[in-house]
Amino acid sequence: MRVMAQMGMVMNLDKCIGCHTCSVTCKQAWTNRSGVEYVWFNNVETRPGQGYPRRYQDQEQWKGGWVRNRRGRLALKAGGRWSKLLTIFANPVLPNIRDYYEPWTYDYETLTDAPLGDDFPVAQPTSLLSGRPMAVEWSANWDDDLGGAPEHGPHDPIVERLNRESLRRESEDKVRFDFERAFMFYLPRICEHCLNPSCVASCPSGAMYKRAEDGIVLVDQDQCRGWRMCVTGCPYKKVYFNHRTGKAEKCTFCYPRVEVGLPTVCSETCVGRLRYIGLFLYDADRVTEAASVEDEKDLYSAQLDLLLDPHDPEVIAAARREGIAEDWLEAARRSPVYKLAKEYRVALPLHPEFRTMPMVWYIPPLSPVVDRLAETGHDGEDAGNLFGAIDALRIPVEYLAELFTAGDPEPVRGVLQKLAAMRSYMRDVTLDRPRDESAAAAVGMTGAQVLEMYRLLAIAKYEERYVIPTAYEAQAHHLEEIGCSLDVDGGPGMAAGSGPFGEASGRATPVSVETFHALRDRQTSDSLADPGERGARVNLLNWDGKGRPPGMFPPPRTLTTPNERDVRTDPSDERAVRLGGVGESGGRS
Repeated sequence: MRVMAQMGMVMNLDKCIGCHTCSVTCKQAWTNRSGVEYVWFNNVETRPGQGYPRRYQDQEQWKGGWVRNRRGRLALKAGGRWSKLLTIFANPVLPNIRDYYEPWTYDYETLTDAPLGDDFPVAQPTSLLSGRPMAVEWSANWDDDLGGAPEHGPHDPIVERLNRESLRRESEDKVRFDFERAFMFYLPRICEHCLNPSCVASCPSGAMYKRAEDGIVLVDQDQCRGWRMCVTGCPYKKVYFNHRTGKAEKCTFCYPRVEVGLPTVCSETCVGRLRYIGLFLYDADRVTEAASVEDEKDLYSAQLDLLLDPHDPEVIAAARREGIAEDWLEAARRSPVYKLAKEYRVALPLHPEFRTMPMVWYIPPLSPVVDRLAETGHDGEDAGNLFGAIDALRIPVEYLAELFTAGDPEPVRGVLQKLAAMRSYMRDVTLDRPRDESAAAAVGMTGAQVLEMYRLLAIAKYEERYVIPTAYEAQAHHLEEIGCSLDVDGGPGMAAGSGPFGEASGRATPVSVETFHALRDRQTSDSLADPGERGARVNLLNWDGKGRPPGMFPPPRTLTTPNERDVRTDPSDERAVRLGGVGESGGRS
């Protein structure tokens, strides 16, 4: 048994209201620059729908993930080394910009500069790629409730699969889009940071890697050669190509924040508080074996078996032998994601049939069934009535099963029954009535466990939802001078004096130290930072990274002698010291 640690996330879909706050804040933090206008490391999809990029779940088209070959071994669906070598200069299996969407802005100058007249000026959409006028025909969430489900919903790969199976059984369609049977829910998505990532295995240059200390999957921008095989290999299509830098980019799980114990930006800003972050311990020696099980419907249980009990003395001893620190072991014991996924078993992985062992888990939505039961004259919150109505939910159980359990409806049905039992049990608690322990017993839980699960899902505090161990103290010096996976031309902090982690992470100070202090000061201060202070510059959220906005940077200092060093020069820049300082124009002072 080789114990390793893995950062994981759980999202409670019952709480997602589709506000896209997580997407916008992630966009501002990571992809608000040229070359990645179409990129959303975090996006929120409407289900049923085609998703982003369009129909990304159809691996017969996109060839992502792993398959089990005739010898029972895993192989990349897109082909092995020889297949990649033959297509390395022209990868034919890639989404194009129409599958994502062509990003646009609006010609606002027409509105602001139009002369007074009888006609109302119109701000025409303009492409951010070509600069030419365009017609908006698709976007990152065109399937939303205003996008028209009857028009686009039938093209959802899951809907097509379900209806095909229904027709084979000569029964009615499982998912129909008439008004009486319409349903929708929101599905936020980030990179899954898989235990068995096919994107890493697909990369010819070895630029993609999985961090040993916490399992976060990153891209080494120095090693990336832009082959884009990782885009094909990822079945969730969460690796993107920056057409300006020629490099691959992806969700970083906000590792600069995680290293200092802060949650990801999408979690921090989530309005519904539906995200949980914590630590899993897993047996690294059994990942391939678990991902290679013959029946796809067994993949969920095989992945659960990989997760180790952090309270088990044998697991703790094995983890210590692998060098996992005591504070990480304590974080694993308090981990909310372990409780939801393994103890309560109400969180499910997204598309386990891709065999990547995804580590972002979802609690499926319990669609509004209480009111429907009450309309029929029954007690809408009685456990017996709720259990009987699970299969009559507006959201078909079969649809959820295709998303989370490779088509097996029983685990999904079990999760929904636990959520229904929690509703019924907590009604008695809230009304101070005798508690019906049979409701909890019917789903294999005790009343105390139901109360604990309710607290975690409904009223958990910040420190209970995010149990994030900080970076190893023994490795602090190794973390000081690392580079960001996006630290390239056009990356975050493009202006002089900024670094890869925002406006307060200049290269003069070790990033792990300055990131911590900058984030702490920014979140605890009652006033705006002083723009003149190098470690606390103001972040202009609407700044696109071009030019130098007045007041954002200190004025340049005029040098009087060739030997006087420019105060704006990085003290670690040996070339600047040798030249005696470089003037604003780039020549010698």
